[in-house]
Amino acid sequence: MSHSGQWHARELARNLVDLLTAYEEEFMVLEAEAPAIQQLRRAVGIAIAEAHYWISDQGGAPDDWPPRAGDDRAHQANP
Repeated sequence: MSHSGQWHARELARNLVDLLTAYEEEFMVLEAEAPAIQQLRRAVGIAIAEAHYWISDQGGAPDDWPPRAGDDRAHQANP
């Protein structure tokens, strides 16, 4: 991913965190009235955590990680 692509992706992730945080707070309030909301709140919380992780990790995997399955680099690394 290019530098500008990474910057744009991080900006989108930050916007997603801002948007989902408001929903998570509302779900916390509703959870007291409807315990079934807990699963939805948890899913939103996981999405927020994943976005935070992506932002802090700058969206890329370290170079020493093996490539994902199906990635062309996997075939190049192990001919």
